[in-house]
Amino acid sequence: MKEFEKRFRNSMKSKVPLLNIITRYIVKRKGKQIRPMFVFFSANMCGGITEKTYRAASLIELLHTATLIHDDVVDDSNERRGFFSLNALWKNKISVLIGDYLLSRGMLLALDNDDYDLLKIVSNSVREMSEGELLQIEKARSLDIAEDIYFEIITKKTASLIATCLTSGAASANASKETIYKLHQIGLNIGIAFQMKDDLLDFNRKSKAGKPSGMDIKEQKMTLPLIYCLNNTGYKQKRKIINIVKKHNYNPEKVNTLINLVNKSGGIEYTNMKMNYFKDEALKTLYTLPESESRTSLEKLINFTIERDN
Repeated sequence: MKEFEKRFRNSMKSKVPLLNIITRYIVKRKGKQIRPMFVFFSANMCGGITEKTYRAASLIELLHTATLIHDDVVDDSNERRGFFSLNALWKNKISVLIGDYLLSRGMLLALDNDDYDLLKIVSNSVREMSEGELLQIEKARSLDIAEDIYFEIITKKTASLIATCLTSGAASANASKETIYKLHQIGLNIGIAFQMKDDLLDFNRKSKAGKPSGMDIKEQKMTLPLIYCLNNTGYKQKRKIINIVKKHNYNPEKVNTLINLVNKSGGIEYTNMKMNYFKDEALKTLYTLPESESRTSLEKLINFTIERDN
């Protein structure tokens, strides 16, 4: 990871001083960097980490960082991971340009090294993520999303990128098509479980008042616990829930009422059950691959995705 971080920093360098100031800020506030770890574990399971593996990890991290920057602009968010977002410090125009710059650096990193297979894998992921975001926006207007649509959204929006991490790692180590397919399926299942864990965390994270923060409700996101609650309640209660999300999503008392309704409906237990199902599916496929130290590490990382508390 230390070697990767050095290469990742180098991949963002520019002759424009302002760009270097901003990219240094980006590097300093990086998160847990789970995605590059998926790339390295996958490559190591398939024959070993190569120069191409480092490029795959950098390409994915450049893409992921760019999408987060653009998300903050779209959501008008002033904070990410406890730090000021780029748009809070440098405004929207510069933030959008930085996101574009990182995307172009990622594409050039692949093209300059003839990594066309990696570029194809990652470009497919960008398409899937964009479709997922647009589908979510389209369906969120009614605030009445069916469970199958929810799974389609999170598969495209979240799971596709984690699947890309594992697929890119395997491709960088010249794995067989069968192994690449298996790792893609593992990634999709992990990604779905990962998103459901995020859904659950929103009902556990405490605000300053000591109550669940309900940020997803404030942002009018239809998460699985809420969808389950809507699908398992009467017409009047359903209208009440939709009314809270649409019109009272910033009222702490109303949000807390809705959180209590979700808890009473069994939405938390149902989401936990579904999350563990997808985690188990990921592990089942993982165990069909040869045993190794990296397979054990990947297993631990899969378990971490649903055991984490942030």
